[in-house]
Amino acid sequence: MGMHQKRLSAPKTWRIPRKSGGRWVVKPSPGPHNKFAIPLLILVRDYLGLADTAREARRIIAAGEILVDGVPRKDYKFPVGLFDVVKIPKLEKSYRIVFDEKGRYVPIEIEDDDVKLYKIVNKTMVKGGRIQLNLFDGTNVLADNRYKTKDSILMKIPEKEIIDHLPFEIGALVMVTGGSHAGELGRVKDYRIVRSSAPNLVTVESEKGEFTTVVDYVFVVGKKDSDKPVIDLGV
Repeated sequence: MGMHQKRLSAPKTWRIPRKSGGRWVVKPSPGPHNKFAIPLLILVRDYLGLADTAREARRIIAAGEILVDGVPRKDYKFPVGLFDVVKIPKLEKSYRIVFDEKGRYVPIEIEDDDVKLYKIVNKTMVKGGRIQLNLFDGTNVLADNRYKTKDSILMKIPEKEIIDHLPFEIGALVMVTGGSHAGELGRVKDYRIVRSSAPNLVTVESEKGEFTTVVDYVFVVGKKDSDKPVIDLGV
């Protein structure tokens, strides 16, 4: 695989100029999230405007001045994705990566920079009969068996301590993370298990109307008895 990414074919989640700024952009290293993650260099230079050039951005990152989820990251290709918390201690500013109205990653300034929301995508049993939760960005944590796949958990960072549990259920407040409705908030109206190889479907009610999407695109961000997400999403 090459070390760079063509601007024109960069993931749609990247909010960067496609036809200016050079033919190539850096692409993320293997790590958290998926192929749609943003390299830390692009976040520092193009999104936050902390540097004018790639060289300046690399110098800032190599100095350990950028924290992702509470941990200094010195790899300028480090992948940053949905709900990651980016902190710049020298500026006393923190940001959370969310979606804009076009389904592209954007950083919003926040104050609750000590917590992060995770979706449970799988569960496995490890040595000693303990349950391991496999989370959407590649993080793994040990927990008990009360948590289910599709649920979300709120954790303190960087300690990775679970402080709240958000079940996937009818009425739960969710964010859509893919497809034509990426970035929309709504409530789960119906969950349909498809008896085939096709993905299961979720019907979501939002302010813009009712729509159906695949279950993998649904991320629980609030409980059914709450009107607000448990983290600041800029809405």
